[in-house]
Amino acid sequence: MAPGAGAEGPPTEGSGVVRHTVVVAPEVPMVSLLGPRDELLRVLERAFPRADVHVRGNEITLAGAPGEVALVEKLLDQMTAVLRSGQPLSPDAVERSVTMLRAAAAGTGNDRPADVLTLNILSSRGRTIRPKTVNQKHYVDAIDENTIVFGIGPAGTGKTYLAMAKAVQALQSKRVNRIVLTRPAVEAGERLGFLPGTLTDKIDPYLRPLYDALHDMLDPDSIPRLMAAGTIEVAPLAYMRGRTLNDAFIILDEAQNTSAEQMKMFLTRLGFNSRMVVTGDVTQVDLPGGTTSGLKVVQEILADVDDVHFARLSSSDVVRHRLVSDIVEAYGRWEESREAPGAPRAANRQQRRAAGPTAGRGGVR
Repeated sequence: MAPGAGAEGPPTEGSGVVRHTVVVAPEVPMVSLLGPRDELLRVLERAFPRADVHVRGNEITLAGAPGEVALVEKLLDQMTAVLRSGQPLSPDAVERSVTMLRAAAAGTGNDRPADVLTLNILSSRGRTIRPKTVNQKHYVDAIDENTIVFGIGPAGTGKTYLAMAKAVQALQSKRVNRIVLTRPAVEAGERLGFLPGTLTDKIDPYLRPLYDALHDMLDPDSIPRLMAAGTIEVAPLAYMRGRTLNDAFIILDEAQNTSAEQMKMFLTRLGFNSRMVVTGDVTQVDLPGGTTSGLKVVQEILADVDDVHFARLSSSDVVRHRLVSDIVEAYGRWEESREAPGAPRAANRQQRRAAGPTAGRGGVR
């Protein structure tokens, strides 16, 4: 057990049931460990239905299958470690801790929840930015250890946000002299036509997500000054051609909407003492039909190149509303069903095509 929790007496076994008492150190407030109105305790009980948890004072008695009791002990251990770091706990943090511990128990992971949840990247305006999942931590670590990192995953996994936090951290610690943020000016299914205004007015809608992240991490009043000085540059990808970017932290967002040629052009802008992070979701390509996504191709081309890392995130790393993860998984299953040989939907579509343009309900459409 970690400091802050201790075992009292040997476990008592009978009929496959283990009973164990955990004593929480006095300096760890029970209301912080259990949550207001015991909401964290209820999360724990839902996660481990085969274990009985009883709280009395600062003692937590566990009873149940040996494996479940051991996992609950480890969870309490990690929750205590997070609280000792000065960080509050939330139901989401407890649920993610349970996922990490189950992965470790299954042999598919070895990260301690406390190490993930207490890794602070950037503190700004009264809030701290940190990874919330194991894959996010690996992604952040890869940015520290590699010159070029690709963050590939679905919407809501923090690909761009964490990259922006690392860029601001590098600028504030003077490891780079500037931040360059770019993304291709490709519309997501809609045609906006000719936008009025200056060139800045025309490209702002495409770059707005990057501005939003900047405003979360820096004093809004300082952003115009930093941009005017060239310390922070936000520009469409087309403006990168012909440049060499030294002493910079460069982020390419929405990289799935680059062509193979654009991706090559961007990567070859890398200068001395610079880092690049490329983020994108290969399931949301908005390129015209017949254009191959540069993000898909580059995974094959650079797979074996040193100092280039591909960090892959999944629906389990979504940190937006719970429904976002469910939506991502549902779309993934739907795509698989369309691609599966003999899938009913795919077969029906093929039959309708073969029947000609008049085939449909009642033979007419």
